[in-house]
Amino acid sequence: MRILLIGMLALTASATAHAQTFDPRYPVCQHNYRWGGEDYDCSFTSLAQCAASASGLSAICVNNPYAANASVGPVRRPARPRRSY
Repeated sequence: MRILLIGMLALTASATAHAQTFDPRYPVCQHNYRWGGEDYDCSFTSLAQCAASASGLSAICVNNPYAANASVGPVRRPARPRRSY
């Protein structure tokens, strides 16, 4: 009986495990929103390439957090307005 129970638990645990969604070789992912769920497609080398693919779809392009170089380019912060006293 114990062996049967352990076997059933092992099958249940393996069925709920998910593989890593993000491919670390590509710095940009396309987050697709579809009827019944959403998914990621991490096969883009630039934001422009991803944006061209996402055009007309319900999708956005995001930086891949697991990429070897996690940023696609330099991040520029907006300049703070200077106060005049």
